[in-house]
Amino acid sequence: MHLKKRLFNRIPVVIFLIAVQVAWFAFIVIRLTTHSWLITSSLQLISIIAILVIINRRDNPAYKLAWVVPILAFPIFGGLLYLLLGGKKPARRMLRAFNESSERLSRFLFQERTVSDEIAGLDAAACGQARYLWKSAAYPIYRNTLTKYYYNGEQMFPDMLEVLNSAKRYIFMEYFIIAPGKVWSGILTILKEKAKNGVDVRLIYDDLGCLNRLPYGYRDELAGYGIKCEVFNPVRPVFTTVINHRDHRKILVVDGCVGFTGGINLADEYINEIRPFGYWKDAGIRLSGEAVYSLTIMFLATWHALHRDDEDIEVFKPSCDSAIHHQHDGYVQPYSDSPLDDEYVAENVYLNIINMATRYVYLFTPYLIIDNELMTALCLASGRGVDVRIMTPGIPDKKIVFHATRSCYRPLIEAGVRIYEFTPGFLHAKCSVCDDKIATVGTVNLDYRSLYLNFECGVYLYGSSAVMAIKNDFLDTLEKCVRIERQTIRHKMPVRLAQSILRLFAPML
Repeated sequence: MHLKKRLFNRIPVVIFLIAVQVAWFAFIVIRLTTHSWLITSSLQLISIIAILVIINRRDNPAYKLAWVVPILAFPIFGGLLYLLLGGKKPARRMLRAFNESSERLSRFLFQERTVSDEIAGLDAAACGQARYLWKSAAYPIYRNTLTKYYYNGEQMFPDMLEVLNSAKRYIFMEYFIIAPGKVWSGILTILKEKAKNGVDVRLIYDDLGCLNRLPYGYRDELAGYGIKCEVFNPVRPVFTTVINHRDHRKILVVDGCVGFTGGINLADEYINEIRPFGYWKDAGIRLSGEAVYSLTIMFLATWHALHRDDEDIEVFKPSCDSAIHHQHDGYVQPYSDSPLDDEYVAENVYLNIINMATRYVYLFTPYLIIDNELMTALCLASGRGVDVRIMTPGIPDKKIVFHATRSCYRPLIEAGVRIYEFTPGFLHAKCSVCDDKIATVGTVNLDYRSLYLNFECGVYLYGSSAVMAIKNDFLDTLEKCVRIERQTIRHKMPVRLAQSILRLFAPML
């Protein structure tokens, strides 16, 4: 059975077929260029044109450099490779579907003027951040919402089960990873029962995230239980950049009244039932009240881009306990980001928080592969006296990404930024907290993939009880970390050279 699983695992099949295509492509180009100087000259001209296109695109300079160098080094192949793989936009069909869905659903969200006026009177900088998210991402900031922050998956999982059991109308779930085990078994049992009793149960999972986790055709198996399911961007063994764009979000919404998000996927390592990389430190948040409606619309925007139907969205408006709607726990603003436009919402949220910090800014991130803008913002914040601390994993889940993360340490440490590695295992939390007032919890890593290529989501918090919970979590976790000192990162020349190469090609990791 184990051998059969290995033989029919989709990952080696996909890798093999793509490798065959790459080898065939290289063979054809080499044969053609060997026999024709005209073809060689044409390919070199394509590379020159590709470089001019790259320079004039509105891309991050680091991403441009990561392409210009290999094109210059391999002028015969470089231009063609860029034509095939260099674009960051999704396929036109995906782009059109998501644009149509977002345009249709955005009219169901509106910014309540009294809430925006309240926060403007409290804090001009926080109001500016909220205004930016409303104008750029079309998600409003809310007042009547309770929050609960989770320090790990073990805390969050029982609450998820309890809320799922309470569902009366609908359950929406959107996850990057789902894997058989205790977590998914417990959730699936409830989903089956709820679907059987007439609850509208919908699930979106990312095909690449589940490629070695779920069997092929799992969507049909779920349909047999009455669970509606869509697979995000199915992986096909084709040499193309379309595979790059993943749904990295983690969203659970029940009846539009309670919602969960954060870094926690639906797999056993997230509750430390299994420990492939030591202790798994994660974080999540629960919202109860008005702000959950943004998570509902966020899910439906993805659902309708994949499912393409004209159902009445009004039926998903929440009918929660009115008592929740009159409880105030600061200001809450769920938001999303996608590669469909040139607005880097997730990165700009981080930049705004770092730039507005006056006392401190603390960051949890599993990967630290940042561009010049974030690097400069962090160094400048430290230079003006802000206590900047970043926490990363001590045990990696991906070694090459871990080394790329460490390659970013030197300029930050030299600028006074304090970096800590979580020694018991892998840190997967994606949070920030600033000046005891502002925080974010979400799915966004501090790397190029999250900031530029993935569909992501997060929650911006101002004055919420969750803000201090995040700060306390960071300070408590520091006791399990080792600080990376300047002398720790003094490496021999071969290591420094390898790190320099990794930093150059980091936008492609």
